[in-house]
Amino acid sequence: MRKGASSLKSLSNQIDEILLEPMVIPDAFEKLFSWIERNGFYEDTEDGRIGYLYPISKLRSEWGDNERPGGTLVEFYAEKDSDLMYFINEETKGRLRVFARTGGDGSMAAFWIDDEGNQKIVHIGSGSGSMLACVLCDNPLDFLRLIAIGYDEICWNDEFEYTPSESFKKNNFAVQPNLKFQDWLIQEFQTSIPRKAIEIVKEPAEFGDKDSSDPFCKWLIENDA
Repeated sequence: MRKGASSLKSLSNQIDEILLEPMVIPDAFEKLFSWIERNGFYEDTEDGRIGYLYPISKLRSEWGDNERPGGTLVEFYAEKDSDLMYFINEETKGRLRVFARTGGDGSMAAFWIDDEGNQKIVHIGSGSGSMLACVLCDNPLDFLRLIAIGYDEICWNDEFEYTPSESFKKNNFAVQPNLKFQDWLIQEFQTSIPRKAIEIVKEPAEFGDKDSSDPFCKWLIENDA
């Protein structure tokens, strides 16, 4: 945590301020953000607070050529509407609010309001790297279970049918599991962690996939986004 940042609002409050009606921060996320801040897993920057699942200083210092600690890399933050450059169409931007970065390529996770007014959690690939553009889950707890599985990042849907260990072997890069986060998740929600992402993201779709039945992917095509 950076010094002199105690006066900044909590991660939950900062994300709440960017949401549009009828969006809300799910209860599971409120608990996650509290856990992040209770453990000091965040940095305060000029643009706001960034939350992590692992101590960021330790992650950076122990990152090696072939492995790193920390489990899945996810950065939680409040994305400003003016920075949402992927979606210039105002209709499209008006139903999306980004709450996390899912990949070093610039991929993001966001809350999306579908045509029936329901809030979903979706993935927005960078387009220059990940092309994943679909509903990740309807249940917010499933998002937490997804990021607990232990992939390097969750923006690469070609890895979803592999376990993390199979993925690491294929890519010759190992990520040590985030046991602290996994243990908290299991105990807090009395839940389990899947072996593979495909158990949660059952039909991953990519930008422009006209054959996909995924509602978010179809909506992006319809809105030329």
